Amino acid sequence: MKDTPSATDVLKQLLQPVTVATDSRSTLVGSVDVAAHSDDSKKHREHERKAENEGKARKEIPPLLRRKQGLQALPDAELQSSVRLPYIGLLHRLARGMVLTRRGAARGLAEHWGSLKYIQALQAQKGSLLWLSSEGRQIARHYKTLQSEELGQAFALVLAEHILCNRFPGYCVSVVHSDTALRAGWALTAAERDTKDDKSASVSYRYRPHFLAEVWKPSLPSVIIPIACKGNHSGARVSHDQLASCAAHVDGLHVGAWNQTPALLFSTELPLDGPVTVHALHAPGNDPRLDLPTGTDPADVDLDQPPRQENHFPGIERPAREDQTLDPLPGCHVRAEHFAWFQETLAHTDAAGLVAFAGSGRATAQLLTKRQGSEFFKTFEHPSAGSVQDIGHTLLGDEFAGTDHIFRLNGTHVEAFSGVQKDLFAYLAGRGDTQRPQVSQWRAQTHCRRSSLPRTGWDSDWGGPVSIHQDGTVLAIRPVSVTKTNR
Repeated sequence: MKDTPSATDVLKQLLQPVTVATDSRSTLVGSVDVAAHSDDSKKHREHERKAENEGKARKEIPPLLRRKQGLQALPDAELQSSVRLPYIGLLHRLARGMVLTRRGAARGLAEHWGSLKYIQALQAQKGSLLWLSSEGRQIARHYKTLQSEELGQAFALVLAEHILCNRFPGYCVSVVHSDTALRAGWALTAAERDTKDDKSASVSYRYRPHFLAEVWKPSLPSVIIPIACKGNHSGARVSHDQLASCAAHVDGLHVGAWNQTPALLFSTELPLDGPVTVHALHAPGNDPRLDLPTGTDPADVDLDQPPRQENHFPGIERPAREDQTLDPLPGCHVRAEHFAWFQETLAHTDAAGLVAFAGSGRATAQLLTKRQGSEFFKTFEHPSAGSVQDIGHTLLGDEFAGTDHIFRLNGTHVEAFSGVQKDLFAYLAGRGDTQRPQVSQWRAQTHCRRSSLPRTGWDSDWGGPVSIHQDGTVLAIRPVSVTKTNR
């Protein structure tokens, strides 16, 4: 029987480079097209069978599921056949993606600690390729859906940043949870309307991107890339089905002109007896920048004003056909007249995720609208809430403000610290009514130091591995001594 590694050995392995295999060949496009056609045919047969069982005349055939068209393989310059990164960087990216989701058992500001359950879920094997470890396979037997979803998100977000940094050199890339950002402009479900008596429409369409990537430089229009991502333990064929589904998710949001929004699609294959493989495609789109309409004052984009909750009518507007106005399609459409608001919203949501990662409920709340969860996060500023911004550390030479969490790793107590560079946190922590968060200053400083990040390494004074992301956030882990007392 193999000996259980010590906590220190496990933490040292987090800094070892691992290789993630990718698949973005042109043949993948054809496989996804076949999967989409098969899904449409299956739904058509189910509709006919249901009508026949009900003994009714065949009802009108429902429209086919709308999917993003023009999918392509990613060029080698953006995504190679494999990508190398330290494993702690993958955990860090997953943790950042979990904040603001308000969906896990951890809740609130402790949401991102859910990433720590995957510390030993993957291990490098042949050629440093990542495989599920014995612990990962054990998790898969009991929590297969959750594991494939969360690890699928982790790999997708890491690769999305890799792709977009190659595509847009000199820019920063921020990724936010899509539903959180969109709630600033739409009630996504009937339950999210302001009051029960509110007659305004809700989107009520379940196909939406899972994340939004914002590619930005200070004072310039941002580029918006919807991201859809899934994971499975089954194999390539299921990944083809998932990418066909992802094509429907990314088409649930249009930014600017009809059908011109770019997108990234990912499906992560997590086999029990083979290497992890991420299957990826993209839709190139056209003119994806949030350029303000002619005659609009650039000063209308003010990142330092309070977040604005608006109520846009749901539906994606289609161009007229032969002078005939077409009904809108279900989904969300960010029209040109909303670009200034949307650029502000994305920056505010990105900043809120940053301070949530540092454990500050108050700072998080003031960067969100009510529908995005401002009232929810106001309650998470006390230590009893499970996570609170109340400590600081110097890590790899930089000062950080953040929060911590104690857990056991192979029988040893281990401390995890998440936070953000102290000066960046100060820009966003605005105190009182007279000092709003300085989002524009925070973004300017983040962009200035992008060339020196990300960084990973073992900090001897801290006593464990440290990951500093390009956005200035940090994830650090170390063994600690805990003295038990009898009560």
